[in-house]
Amino acid sequence: MKCHRIEELIELLEPEWQKDNDTNLLAFLVKLANEAGYKGELAELTDDVLIYHLKMRNSDKSDMIPGLAKDCEDDFKTAILRARGVIK
Repeated sequence: MKCHRIEELIELLEPEWQKDNDTNLLAFLVKLANEAGYKGELAELTDDVLIYHLKMRNSDKSDMIPGLAKDCEDDFKTAILRARGVIK
């Protein structure tokens, strides 16, 4: 599981870091953390913060987070019926 997360993070990080290639890795991670609104210690920054921020970095601010978009229903009635297991 951790290998998958490392590979995903590197895959997302590489093209963004190449755009800002004069910055060292730690400075780039600090930049990403600040963009994401992270206020804690850098040592406590989770890979989830980096992964979701990198996924959403170049998207419109109104776009839905990819993990949530798959569960979104436009119709409230459909959402309730699906949540109760009445429909699949």
